[in-house]
Amino acid sequence: MSDCIFCKIISKEIPCDFLYEDDKCLIFKDINPKAKTHFLIISRKHIPSIAEMASGDEVIIGHLVNCAKNIAENFSLSGYKLQFNVGKDGGQEVFHVHLHLISNFG
Repeated sequence: MSDCIFCKIISKEIPCDFLYEDDKCLIFKDINPKAKTHFLIISRKHIPSIAEMASGDEVIIGHLVNCAKNIAENFSLSGYKLQFNVGKDGGQEVFHVHLHLISNFG
């Protein structure tokens, strides 16, 4: 999607310091953190929202969760919250699937 900020980050049109990247996702610090630690785990595939997942996308979503677990371990976070915002009324601001990892520990 040409107007999607996350797609521009993925294509490196917008510079970003990645904490992790692989063939399915990228992880970086949220520019507007809500806690001491606030990472975004975004899918490389443009899926507008959890509500708009297609068949097979559950593999990507599961991968995002697993990567969140791994990055939390790498940063020695003793506790954290994982959050998907779904739709405008659910607080979603960027319509590209992403998982928030939020923690005040570590």
